[in-house]
Amino acid sequence: MPHLVVSISGHGFGHAAQTAPVLNALHQMMPQLRLTVRSTVPLAHLRSRIKTPFEHLPSEGDIGMVMSSAVDILVEDSRAAYRAFHADWESRVAEEARLLRDLGADMVLPNAGYLPLAGAQRAGIPNAALCSLNWFDIYRHYCVSDTRYPVRAEIVEACGIHASTSSARTDFISGQTIDETIAAQIHACYANADAFLRIAPGLAMEHLPNVVPVAPVAGIGNNRRDELDRHLKLSKEEKLALVSLGGIAGRLPIEHWPHIDGVRWLVQQDWQVEHPDAVTIGSLPLNFSDLLASSDALICKPGYGSFVEAACSGTPVLYASRADWPETPALAGWLQQHGLCREISRDVLEQGNFAGVLQEICNAPRPKPVISKGARQAADWIAERLQR
Repeated sequence: MPHLVVSISGHGFGHAAQTAPVLNALHQMMPQLRLTVRSTVPLAHLRSRIKTPFEHLPSEGDIGMVMSSAVDILVEDSRAAYRAFHADWESRVAEEARLLRDLGADMVLPNAGYLPLAGAQRAGIPNAALCSLNWFDIYRHYCVSDTRYPVRAEIVEACGIHASTSSARTDFISGQTIDETIAAQIHACYANADAFLRIAPGLAMEHLPNVVPVAPVAGIGNNRRDELDRHLKLSKEEKLALVSLGGIAGRLPIEHWPHIDGVRWLVQQDWQVEHPDAVTIGSLPLNFSDLLASSDALICKPGYGSFVEAACSGTPVLYASRADWPETPALAGWLQQHGLCREISRDVLEQGNFAGVLQEICNAPRPKPVISKGARQAADWIAERLQR
């Protein structure tokens, strides 16, 4: 019975949203597959998404970026965290390789951590990345002063886990800045993988030689609006707007939002919102995917899970601008092409002054939902490798 070890980044819920449909499809193809999931994502959330049995281990396979809110990056804190993470990189990779050997992994699949790739490559275990982004592009965008610097083959060789001698690595890297060296080490992990299953929409990743394109991936819920209306005693004219920040810590000041006639806000329980029009998600008999499919609009920040699941459910999206995030142009461009959406400023979102545009998208004809085919494509690729 093959053993697949999956690492899922805890940098928001989008990584779990991408990975879970692939694992669910893989389970249908290989029901006896042994699955271990390593993640800092809350276990309850993982089990709500992954419909196949799995063993769970906590993991810190990636840093992501240090955030002060759902949309604000703490660049210097992130740079310091990466420098600490890479301070003894060889020892960290060796320990990861030992752990994967002890687990008896037959294949390693991270989304989108790079340390599990490095450990698998050191241990000689088949490995592939799965994601719409990679931390090399994100880290280089924020933390390397000159993001145009070339990823030269000799840098990858010097920083890669297959470099011949540590002395050669040290001699070569002496001419690089610390941040460039870290970026090259991250790049080597992805470039040395058996493949990078790049889920659309996402970063282009032209610098990786092993990209395998994958169609959009989404876990799609069921529209249970009639049941929801009965539960909340809503009339057919009332609108439900689901408010979500994609699993990143932080909240919106909904208690200060103005009243909008005929609109209810579906909000997280832990936000502790005191607003006469707010309904906590935890009080409802539907899971998040069903709520999204049953809502009149999603109010969110740019994020893969939010955008793609909304488009696949046919739910309109109202999102706050986030120009600094490297993935935003690809995500927003795709949603504008395939879904119904409007962009508003952060100030407008935080103040709740968007009644007109919300009414516009709620009353507009809904586009045909996007058909998600990526989960099966990725599962086919993984199953073929596992069955070799």
